[in-house]
Amino acid sequence: MRPLRPWLRSLGTSLRALLVLTLLTGVLYTAAVLGLGQALLPAAANGSLLRDDAGDVIGSRLLGQSFTDAEGAPLPEWFQSRPSAAGDGYDGGASSGSNLGPENPDLIAAIEQRRADIAAFEGVDPSEVPVDALTTSASGLDPHISAAYALLQAPRVAEARDLDPERVVALVESMIEPRALGFIGQERVTVVSLNLALEQLD
Repeated sequence: MRPLRPWLRSLGTSLRALLVLTLLTGVLYTAAVLGLGQALLPAAANGSLLRDDAGDVIGSRLLGQSFTDAEGAPLPEWFQSRPSAAGDGYDGGASSGSNLGPENPDLIAAIEQRRADIAAFEGVDPSEVPVDALTTSASGLDPHISAAYALLQAPRVAEARDLDPERVVALVESMIEPRALGFIGQERVTVVSLNLALEQLD
């Protein structure tokens, strides 16, 4: 029978190591990262929240949302986001894409239906509808649309709000974000921020 003393010594060493590492990596490291985030980038650390004039949270720059009525029809006075396959649309608890392949007949039919619907809604030829207006993002929560899609919507938004179209186009152009690092992706517009600025303009 092996003596208990070496076994107990080994167990004690293991428990002490567990407690020290838990304190270092589970408590102190977490507290340090949280503290640095709050001190250096408080807005980003707290979710890049957007607030209205009353200070109420109305969304996040990081998460898209829909601008539709109770039946899901797009509201003409707002810029519309790209389609979402996350739950019933922009559901943070069900983030996902459609997971349909490029030759899937359901995906092809959905894209053609969106193309026809958007062309009719915007009063343009179907060939003018940008691709990001037709396809969902991988997460279903993408807050951005292309600059082309935002500019396509400007005349309709201006008419619905009885605004000078040139003012709305100028607002869109002022909200265009450059490519990441100057060469990654494409120029884009954050829809929630654009609609918030539009409300203030109106």
